[in-house]
Amino acid sequence: MAEPNGKIEISPRGTRGALTLWGSFWMRLFKPLLDRQVSQYRETGGRSAPKFLDFPLVLLTTVGARSGKEFTHPLGGFEQEDGTWLVVASKSGASTHPAWFINLAKNPENVWLEVGNRKLRVRPSLLKGKEREAALARIAAVSPRYGKYQNKTDREIPIVRLRAS
Repeated sequence: MAEPNGKIEISPRGTRGALTLWGSFWMRLFKPLLDRQVSQYRETGGRSAPKFLDFPLVLLTTVGARSGKEFTHPLGGFEQEDGTWLVVASKSGASTHPAWFINLAKNPENVWLEVGNRKLRVRPSLLKGKEREAALARIAAVSPRYGKYQNKTDREIPIVRLRAS
C-alpha cells in the first residue's frame, strides 16, 4: 500500500541473488537496443499488449528519483479480472531492486502504463502478505520464470498493482 506521504515502501535489498547484466556499463551498452524496443512497441502497438515469450509486454514510464527525467521500461504485465495490471520487480532474482521500482516508489504520482496503443496514468500500490503470494502464484502459472526468481534471492520481490487513475 502507499504510505501516508504517497510514497511506496522500498523493502531492504538482499544479501544474495542472481547476477544480472543490468549494471550501469551494460545498460549504457544496451540502451539503444532497449530504446528501439520501446519505439517498435509504440509503432506496432494494437489495442492489446503484444506477447513476449509467455507473457504480455507492457511499457511502464516512471520519473527518476534523482534525475526527474522520464524513463520507459518494457516489462511483463499481467492483467487482472478487475482491469488492474500487475508488474513484478524481479530483476531476474537479483539482490537489488530494479531502478524502475525505486523511481515508482519515490514518485508514485508520476507513473504511466502503455498497453498496446493505450497510455494510462496509473496509481501504484504494493501487494503484501497473502495477497502478494496469491498474485505471485497466478503470475507463475502464466510465466513460470517469475516463480523461480524468488528462489534466487533473499529479498522480497515486490509485486505492484497498477490501477488507472
